[in-house]
Amino acid sequence: MLSRLAILLYAIVSYAVFTVSFLYALGFVGNYVVPKSIDNSIDVGRRTNLGEAIVVDLLLLGLFAIQHSVMARPSFKRRMTKLLPAACQRSTYVLLSSLILLLLFWQWRPIPTPVWQIDGIAAWLLTGVHWLGWVIVFASTYMIDHFDLFGLRQAFVALRGAEISGQSFRTPLLYKIVRHPLMLGFLIAFWATPEMTAGHLLFAIANTAYILVGLQFEERDLIAEFGITYQEYRRRVPMLVPRLFGRRKPEDRRPVGAPR
Repeated sequence: MLSRLAILLYAIVSYAVFTVSFLYALGFVGNYVVPKSIDNSIDVGRRTNLGEAIVVDLLLLGLFAIQHSVMARPSFKRRMTKLLPAACQRSTYVLLSSLILLLLFWQWRPIPTPVWQIDGIAAWLLTGVHWLGWVIVFASTYMIDHFDLFGLRQAFVALRGAEISGQSFRTPLLYKIVRHPLMLGFLIAFWATPEMTAGHLLFAIANTAYILVGLQFEERDLIAEFGITYQEYRRRVPMLVPRLFGRRKPEDRRPVGAPR
């Protein structure tokens, strides 16, 4: 029981660190007011020469991308079972990802050279779209299983002494129109801004590239896990851009897994 309580406490601490990193991400990307003791955002903070800024920023983004991708692979998870109980593996992933994000926010070097600046109603509209992106990110986690995604469900299951079961394949709400609404939300939040600087543009381009490449690996893992069910879903539903116009083909109206 003591070890189970320790796993639960570890999961709660990991979730708390994630919450801090997520809230700070809102202020960092949007250049909103942050405590003066921190005073750092995507366009505000430690100034340096252009070359150093690009190198440091790319190294920080690369560190996050490598950790986030490598630890998400099934082969790495299997190796982790030799070191950590299954119930705290997801919490470890969340904790390390959150700590690296906080490091990125702290050490980011702004490149304030303006790329575009929009005023008036268009600026308000872009700000609204920016916040819509964050709403999509947050809502998407609850459309599947927020507490499983961030390791809390596994810890509570372990506390009861039960076996952790796998997740069934579901496509609720936004998952009916795009396969990865969580990533779509991030892309909207990163790109929708009335004031785009060179540093912000570097951040948006690098993260877009990472998302597009990372989703290829994730889709491969999902096909391996769910087989024909996910292949049918993949054929019917676009990855990131919803089909706003045009009718679906008759074969696309079949339920997932239905015979041809």
